[in-house]
Amino acid sequence: MRCMLCESWSFTHICKRCRTQYLTPSLYTKKILGDIPVYSFYKYSDIETLLHTKHTDLGYYIYSILAQQSMKHFAKTFEYSYDVAAIGIDDHVRHGYSHTAILAKALRSKVITPHYGKLRARSHDTYSSQSFQYRLMHPRRFESKPFTENDVILVDDILTTGRTLSEAAETLHREGKKVLFCLTLADADKYS
Repeated sequence: MRCMLCESWSFTHICKRCRTQYLTPSLYTKKILGDIPVYSFYKYSDIETLLHTKHTDLGYYIYSILAQQSMKHFAKTFEYSYDVAAIGIDDHVRHGYSHTAILAKALRSKVITPHYGKLRARSHDTYSSQSFQYRLMHPRRFESKPFTENDVILVDDILTTGRTLSEAAETLHREGKKVLFCLTLADADKYS
């Protein structure tokens, strides 16, 4: 097959050279709810076309590569005194896979345990291309299912307004959980 980025022959959808050249992550930081850090690995504009594959069968492969480049590398260097849960935001299976489950799975380490199906939205309104006002008027209404760890890393693919992550964190706080921080692939801030 050919690499999606440079069109050279490759055994994977994105060749090793392009992974190094274009997909080496950086950390961009914002905060939600006043004090919860959100770390994004890429600027949205740098990987926008790759992120748009999530609505296709190809998305599984692309999100797996992005997860390996960012989340897995992060997990290798993360140290903490207690066990931590990695929870993907609304990890419903769509198009044959869940993009947030792929991201959470890549975080597995000695101290991080990914959990699936633990934080699901009862509302299925789409937020894609919607304003902050729309997001406020149409909350996700998350429900949480039990898991053992008290400390949590929330995982999503794109940080837009922070509303989804904030609502998810509030849901977990009501359950007595502590959200340490959030990880996203990209920050979609228009200034990114």
